Amino acid sequence: MSTVDESTEFIQVLSDGSVKRFAPEVAIASTESSDGFKSKDIVLDSSKPITARIFLPDVSESIVGQLPVLVYFHGGGFCIGSTTWLGYHHFLGDLSVISKTIVLSVDYRLAPENKLPIAYDDCYTSLEWLGNNAHSESWFRKADLSHVFLSGDSAGGNIVHQVATRAIKGKVSGVIIKGLLLIHPYFGSEKRTELEMAEESAGHVQSNDMFWRLSIPEGENRDYFGCNLEKTELSGDEWHQFPQVVVFVAGLDFLKERGVMYADFLQKKVDRKVNLIEAEGESHVYHVFRPKSEATSLLQKQMSDFIHSF
Repeated sequence: MSTVDESTEFIQVLSDGSVKRFAPEVAIASTESSDGFKSKDIVLDSSKPITARIFLPDVSESIVGQLPVLVYFHGGGFCIGSTTWLGYHHFLGDLSVISKTIVLSVDYRLAPENKLPIAYDDCYTSLEWLGNNAHSESWFRKADLSHVFLSGDSAGGNIVHQVATRAIKGKVSGVIIKGLLLIHPYFGSEKRTELEMAEESAGHVQSNDMFWRLSIPEGENRDYFGCNLEKTELSGDEWHQFPQVVVFVAGLDFLKERGVMYADFLQKKVDRKVNLIEAEGESHVYHVFRPKSEATSLLQKQMSDFIHSF
């Protein structure tokens, strides 16, 4: 048996079709409060299956009124990642406390076994679950479904855009998306950016090309609609319905250019300001690798400020 594709730190695809993923430490959900929040895992759709982890801040019990809901999609090039990873668990749990928000973090099915658009379908299912089932889940007793926000990092940021686009066309009953928070979003195209063409970027380009090759459908290239954001199909009226957006980029991130391009692209389509915030001196998804850092605390505050600006 031979190796077909490999990123030594993250994934190995073998000739028989099997996949080995190199996962970091995971956190077990706990309904006992710790660090100001509690968590539990639920099933959104047992037929696929699609699962999620809810993060509920302790302050929810003392607050009069309802709490906003943040639906989060993890990163990993569509091929790796999980809301159970220790970094995500701490980042999202702490975010729920800081922002006084109920967080629903989705574990969608991964490529290459489940190529795009399956991840988009699974994550859209999380909105349908909210609209149809949140009322019967006790942890959503104080959820304000008229103040729902979509967020995600890297490939999860890409998913945010695709799910928001589909929601504009589909109108999920009972759920109103107020804003999108994209962290270091993962887009691409057949045309390389300046940074992607730089000699020192060869390793990053090779890795990115592999993740896209594993995740997009057979016969497609990096101009696939899920990769090239310019392929987004919305009418003028639909663009006017696009939610408020904040895009976070990291100064040392190889994908910074793509995040800036996304903000510029949206700014030409929507009739309101698209916010772009840079974390200088930080690398791609630093908040996952260093969830207790000062930079991550600042990111959480900026996210909280955006959520509560509505």
